[in-house]
Amino acid sequence: MIEEVTGIIVSEKAYGETSKVIQVLTREYGMMGLMAQGCRSLKSPLRSVTDKLTYGKFTIYHKKDKLSLLREVDVIDPFKKIKKDIVKISYASFLLELASQVIKHAPDSNIYGILIDTLMKMEEGFDPLVLMNIVELKYLDYLGVLPILDCCSVCNRKVDIVTLSSDKGGLVCKKCRTNEPILSKKSIQLVRMFYYLDIGKIDKLSVSNEVKMEINDFLDRYYDRYTGLYLKSKNFIQNLKNIS
Repeated sequence: MIEEVTGIIVSEKAYGETSKVIQVLTREYGMMGLMAQGCRSLKSPLRSVTDKLTYGKFTIYHKKDKLSLLREVDVIDPFKKIKKDIVKISYASFLLELASQVIKHAPDSNIYGILIDTLMKMEEGFDPLVLMNIVELKYLDYLGVLPILDCCSVCNRKVDIVTLSSDKGGLVCKKCRTNEPILSKKSIQLVRMFYYLDIGKIDKLSVSNEVKMEINDFLDRYYDRYTGLYLKSKNFIQNLKNIS
């Protein structure tokens, strides 16, 4: 059956001498494997539209529970600015890998929507580290391990909140804090705001380096402790923090 789906290529793998198998995160079906026959040939019309980060409408010969065949791609956004920037493309690659892992745990179309909205904002020039942290926080909900962000994770008090703790699972008040470093009020406020923020409606995103590092360090530790995800692209991100 010939069908059109909207999605983004999250990974690609050579197949034979001239073809590829691409993994596409789609709005309609979640993750789909597509065979792009002959796309590596110089004269193939699929050559320029079967790379990772291609976002478009994919016309396919749909085979349920098997590799579907790719016929053509109508590109929606080429993400030219991201692809020309080593920092941005590194963050984008991480987000693609993260989304592909999260959707295995929770096949929810919102995972796709969050990814696309974020890449659009990155293309517009918003801070890739802050955008990444917003997505990481939102995806924790789909992984079933969202930190407690509305009260102290130990005693449930809503006053005198002084830090975020990966060990204790979220916000911690002054009374329950042990050896955790105190975080800035701005970091605590932003983490709570990030979870509820509609990424597609962002029109301003100004965060100090200190706050960015506090939030990012918390999320790194939290992911390590609760998600069990190991993402190769995150290692490269670690080496880019000083650049971004």
